[in-house]
Amino acid sequence: MIRFVFACVLAGFASSAPLAWAKPNVLFIVVDDLNNDLGCYGHPLVRSPNIDRLARRGVRFDRAYCQYPVCNPSRSSFMTGKYPDQTGVLSNGGNFRQRLPNAVTLAQHFKNNGYFVARVGKIFHYGVPMQIGTSGVDDPASWHKVVNPRGIDREVHDKIHTLEKGQFGGTLSWLKLDSKAEDHTDGKGATAAIQLMEDHLREKGDQPFFLAVGFYRPHTPYVAPTRFFDLYPLEKIQPVLEKEGDRDDIPVAALADRPKQRELTIAQRKEIIQAYYASISLMDEQVGRLLDALDRLKIADRTVIVFFSDHGYHLGHHGLWQKGDLFEGSARVPLIIAEPKSPHAGQATEAITELVDIYPTLAELCGLPKPKDVAGTSLVPILKNPRRKGKEAALTEAWSRAGRMHPEVRGKKILGYSIRTPRFRYTEWGDGKFGIELYDYQTDPQEFTNLAKDPRYTETVKKMKKLLQAARQRAS
Repeated sequence: MIRFVFACVLAGFASSAPLAWAKPNVLFIVVDDLNNDLGCYGHPLVRSPNIDRLARRGVRFDRAYCQYPVCNPSRSSFMTGKYPDQTGVLSNGGNFRQRLPNAVTLAQHFKNNGYFVARVGKIFHYGVPMQIGTSGVDDPASWHKVVNPRGIDREVHDKIHTLEKGQFGGTLSWLKLDSKAEDHTDGKGATAAIQLMEDHLREKGDQPFFLAVGFYRPHTPYVAPTRFFDLYPLEKIQPVLEKEGDRDDIPVAALADRPKQRELTIAQRKEIIQAYYASISLMDEQVGRLLDALDRLKIADRTVIVFFSDHGYHLGHHGLWQKGDLFEGSARVPLIIAEPKSPHAGQATEAITELVDIYPTLAELCGLPKPKDVAGTSLVPILKNPRRKGKEAALTEAWSRAGRMHPEVRGKKILGYSIRTPRFRYTEWGDGKFGIELYDYQTDPQEFTNLAKDPRYTETVKKMKKLLQAARQRAS
């Protein structure tokens, strides 16, 4: 009888609150096409109060880099903890299961170790905006439950301004829409994620959860409610303009130009940037709703939060827009990791970091077995000491996209590899046959001068070449 009563009391406790000895939950927030234009990264204009709030709870990584600056290759990489050359996914048209049928993904690793694992929105790849509301190229083995939100932004394609008629995802496109944030896809996604947390705590409060929430904005089309556009008066937006001579020493293979984007007027640039920033603020508000829910449900002190983007994004630098190249703006990403009661909350680190490092980091933070065959390195030592040095170099690769606009490389398949060290970026296109780049961020943070042929940097080029070869060997 006593045993029966104890069991009932225990069951009642589990239905009302997480057990004290449960492993920490994980809130895994992935954003699509977000660069580092955020308040917590020092941007003077962008309003991101909730991401900034998260940064005050955790450690902000100032030198985090994706492994491929396009959605599917990047997501396949960080979800498997492997580099793109290992997954075999080097475009938006592949599936890592073709080469790695038995790979255990990050989410799957948590699923296999007793977590309830769910996805809301885009974590693996699907095309935005046409596949919004579907599972796209998902990985069913990774999840117990999935939710594919579809909001008002998916229903207004006939109203969207675009540089190329009928295209919205691969080109610049935008729309100011009188609407409620909760009615947009990201708003519906946040609502669904909160509901999942509430339901899970009510039904299985003693089981930790891994909840992956994929927000779409600021991916094109930049569709957001009017009130977010109002945060960014056009007169306050100062577009980045291409400097005279900037591209003279850049290899053609490095120039991922897109149709009509170099023809933009100042007025168009301002309007596009305004829409991009409005989309960031829309997404930021949904992040805030998730953080508020953790506090309201009294689980913030037992939840690890990671926030990052799949790759960076250009808004005119070098005359480039969007992504797919190997410059800093495309390869660098925002990354924040917040542990409960971290003694280093609110601090930043300059340690060189790669997105493949997220998988082993979360496994270690949650006390899971060390994942097998994962190429990344745990960031837990850096979380314990943000002043600690990171990797010697971060590796990013990409197929050249220059052939669309530059006849001299049209029809040529040119693969580029780039490494970023604390001071330099070194890039080779087609093993150097189609160009080499070296930029010194200590003296030239805007990458204006390619130093690869400067005799004063001969030894630096040799050293960087060896580092690149070592990085490629590690990633093969």
